[in-house]
Amino acid sequence: MTAQRRVAITGAGTVNALAEGVPGTLAALAEGRVGIGPLEFVDVERLSIRIGGQVRGWSAEDRFSRAQIALFDRATQFAMTASAEAVAQSGLTLSDAEALRAGVIMGSAGGGYTTIDDAYRTVYPLGRNRVHPFTIPRLMHNAAAAHMAMAQGIKGPSFTVSTACASSNHAMGLAFQLIRSGAADVMLTGGAEATLCFGGIKAWEALRVLSPDGCRPFCATRNGLVQGEGAAVLVFEDWERARRRGADILAEVAGFAMTSDAADIVVPEADGAVRAMQGAMAQAGLAPGDVGYINAHGTGTAINDRTEAHAIRTQFGATLPLVSSTKSMHGHLLGATGALEALACILALRDGIIAPTAGHRVTDADCPVDCVPNESRRARVDAALSNAFAFGGMNACLAFKRA
Repeated sequence: MTAQRRVAITGAGTVNALAEGVPGTLAALAEGRVGIGPLEFVDVERLSIRIGGQVRGWSAEDRFSRAQIALFDRATQFAMTASAEAVAQSGLTLSDAEALRAGVIMGSAGGGYTTIDDAYRTVYPLGRNRVHPFTIPRLMHNAAAAHMAMAQGIKGPSFTVSTACASSNHAMGLAFQLIRSGAADVMLTGGAEATLCFGGIKAWEALRVLSPDGCRPFCATRNGLVQGEGAAVLVFEDWERARRRGADILAEVAGFAMTSDAADIVVPEADGAVRAMQGAMAQAGLAPGDVGYINAHGTGTAINDRTEAHAIRTQFGATLPLVSSTKSMHGHLLGATGALEALACILALRDGIIAPTAGHRVTDADCPVDCVPNESRRARVDAALSNAFAFGGMNACLAFKRA
């Protein structure tokens, strides 16, 4: 039986409400800076919820050609910018033969949401009979992955995973498995999302899970999630390949597990979360005492935070690691959120900085975890978990180790 290969993270890139780029994002996470604020787009005054983690000052014209803009939804624009940063940081170059063993797996819950919103606005309120000719290529979920593959000349497995808020964790997990098994050597992976538009927020308003005043995970005063937008892309690479070329290894991807609650379309169950954490830790060879940090799914809704805290207590018992939810700062990027949160795990592993849970006001006895309230904390972390628990009861947990 062929030995399982180790998987290194050799590059990272991001665009999000905190910053464009990894250095600015990590600095913002360490400072506990909140990027959530008033939303700015057409018809926002018709919404009840008017806050989000919006990328400010974004100018497609300054970044892309007219031909690219015609094909790129806002989510794809974010993905292309993040992937370019990740590849540049990695120093990755691929020969023609190596390109055949490289791939792209992205996660997205909404695909080209702003394109969809614009098309409906064109047909209905504006009463026009034609939409943009590239509406379908712009809105399809696999658009970002396809354009990333074309930009880098990648000719191996390239596709998109769409499992609601677990999408990018599933994407990264599958990328990890491809390299670990020997089916690929290099993967660009992560997630991209741009659902901050009138239709995107209006649909979520109907669920009554959005907060009108801020995201406060694990706080007794929490009253819902806050949506964000952006992208994060990581370069996963066979460990020995990365070492041979002298790459700077940011962290090791050591374990992954995915489970299904098979219970309710929107209400989470602790058992599925426990099994996901158990599976990722088992694959990584980690005992409860080895894990120093968990980046929680931590949406800021009453039932999610309570359920996740119970699952963590069940899995770790008396050896509780530090737990924080960075959604309190950058918002919930839906299908892209796990990829951005992987950066918080790298911050903990590489720099020994635990990003805080911002906005915390009152301890909740139903969430008995140390959520690192409001201020970052120094700690040596050798292993970290990143949780993602999605509507549909779809759970995905990644285990990372310090390089």
